[in-house]
Amino acid sequence: MSQGIEAVHHTDQVILNDPLSSSSARPAGVFAAMARKLRKLGPLFWFVVLLPTAISTVYFGILVSDVYISESRFVVRSPDRPARTGLGVVLASAGFSTASDEVRAAQGYIQSRDALQSLDRDGFARRAWSAPSISIFNRFDPMGWSGSFEELYRYYEEKVAIKFDSETGITTLTVKAFDPQASQQINRRLLEQAEGLVNQLNDRGQSDMVRNAQREVDEAQVQSRAAAEALAAYRNQVGVIDPERQATVQLQMISKLQDELIGARMQLLQMSAIGGQNPQIPTLRLRIDGLKKAIDEQLGEVAGNSRSLSATAVKFQRLQLQREFSDKQLGASLAALQDAKNEARRQRAYVERIAEPSKPDKAMEPRRLRGVLATLVVSLVAWAILVMLLAGVREHRA
Repeated sequence: MSQGIEAVHHTDQVILNDPLSSSSARPAGVFAAMARKLRKLGPLFWFVVLLPTAISTVYFGILVSDVYISESRFVVRSPDRPARTGLGVVLASAGFSTASDEVRAAQGYIQSRDALQSLDRDGFARRAWSAPSISIFNRFDPMGWSGSFEELYRYYEEKVAIKFDSETGITTLTVKAFDPQASQQINRRLLEQAEGLVNQLNDRGQSDMVRNAQREVDEAQVQSRAAAEALAAYRNQVGVIDPERQATVQLQMISKLQDELIGARMQLLQMSAIGGQNPQIPTLRLRIDGLKKAIDEQLGEVAGNSRSLSATAVKFQRLQLQREFSDKQLGASLAALQDAKNEARRQRAYVERIAEPSKPDKAMEPRRLRGVLATLVVSLVAWAILVMLLAGVREHRA
């Protein structure tokens, strides 16, 4: 009997001294020690730290879907815009310069409901963001209760982002989806829509510029024609081609008549001095009277009555100035029209793709480990604060 007991005792000593049995018992001891320490921490630690961390681990590890991000980059260049710094200088050296107005327009369009409506014209966006394979925590309208366009637009704002770098003039478009092909296709469609918008703005701006210039030319032509017709009608009415030129001619005639009158008077004086019975004296007097009458008539045509050249010259000059002004305005309008056509051909903005929409080969979101660790850290901080607050309350009561 004593030998059997000794054999059993020897066997127990062998088992206890066996390294395999000691190594298998060590983890169990460690877990048991950890369990005792966690029990000592109390239920507050369980609810504030362990439970949120466990939920975060399940959420980030199992429930959420992988998010693939497609990125594209582009610039809007215009041949007559000043270049910017950085990459803008490099682009400018190749004949490019950024057109910030068109970039802002493209940016505003991509963030608008019209862009989403064009994107989802065949239901592609809804299918890409509401596929059954996507987690209900990430899927659009997971329960199928509200699939309105406004709900889709709010979801769209979270998945599509566009950013313009004013320093380089580069615009970056990023799209989030739950499939690499879907994110790339959505990015490509939005980029094509932005290109179409810039081209549409160019065409509209060019047509408006040329149309406005053409309208000014048409108005100037009407005014020039009306001024020319008014001047021609007045010439026919008064029977005068150019009052100033005609007055110059008539003044020259009056000057000649006056010279003849002076000569006739001198001749009459000479004859009267020589002999008062000269038979040529009555003839000279009649000639002098005729010259006076002719001079008075010519002076009356130049000035002195309502139909004189001086009276008609006022309105003639006004009509002449109107015609000259209309002709100059027409010439300026024609020059502006030509400039507008040249400007329309020269001032055209283009979308230049720097980076095509990428096809991601790896999910960039969610960052699972970081999410779990962040939950753990926040929970530990909250637990520590609660522990200190509870300790202060106990000391206050004591």
